[in-house]
Amino acid sequence: MLRALALVLLAAVPAWGGGALEVVTTSTDLKALVEAVGGERVAVESLAPALHDPHAVEVKPGQLAKLKSAALLVRVGLDHEPWLARVRATVNDPRFLPGGPSDVDASRGIALLQAEMPRVRSERGVHVHGFGNPHYWLDPANAHPMTQTILDALGRLSPDGREAFARNQARFLERLDAGIARWTDAMTPHRGARVVVFHDSWPYFARRFGLAVVATVEPAPGIPPSPASLAALTASMKEAGVRLLVAEPSSSRAIASQVTARSGARLVVLIPSVGGDPDARDYLSLFEVNVRRLAGALAGSR
Repeated sequence: MLRALALVLLAAVPAWGGGALEVVTTSTDLKALVEAVGGERVAVESLAPALHDPHAVEVKPGQLAKLKSAALLVRVGLDHEPWLARVRATVNDPRFLPGGPSDVDASRGIALLQAEMPRVRSERGVHVHGFGNPHYWLDPANAHPMTQTILDALGRLSPDGREAFARNQARFLERLDAGIARWTDAMTPHRGARVVVFHDSWPYFARRFGLAVVATVEPAPGIPPSPASLAALTASMKEAGVRLLVAEPSSSRAIASQVTARSGARLVVLIPSVGGDPDARDYLSLFEVNVRRLAGALAGSR
């Protein structure tokens, strides 16, 4: 029975017909990586914008229609997309259920951080990172397993295109590895720098570039700090000589201003996803922007 169902679902996957393969992703970062591997053979749509509240993504009817006709859904996975269950229920296509033939979990093969955290969910659905921190795309080296997962999925649908996908991936990874070497050199003078982050988005980035994240402004992802916790945080930052607060465009500017004013730390706004800044137009330029901003802020805070 299960084998028969699997064969039916596999048969339902749109066949490669010579045109662009339609792919829907749950983030602009995944969109950029699918385009890097797929090239002209794919047409990609991201359901979520570059900057968004993970609990407030409103998928438009036109996007739902694109998903219904798509060959693949590529997602961040873990608990990063609490809104996706609603989308799946609306589309009502078993191909896109977790583990379905058109479902691609880009977190496969990633060495996750914070995977030991308790798997707790509140009644309000707080974004707790209960399966490991989901911001793994912010370590550029993780694009190696991510693009391999994407290549394998595209290659299953289009065996004749697999060689082209592999060539695209190889060219992209060559440029990526050159970038990683360049960004690492730029951050080398700042290795070990202690920073406080507003949202717990940056452990992979920090590990890659040698930063020490000593505290997070939000006591839990998406939860603002209480006045007491904010006072304790800023006092400890001042005492420890923490020089930098890392925020994002969506972070509360009022709270960030309080933290910097009370602690004496400088503020730097980093971009969490492709398209979150006009200069962060693709996956490589996302890191160009963030490393340039961060290195400049750390150099100026000495």
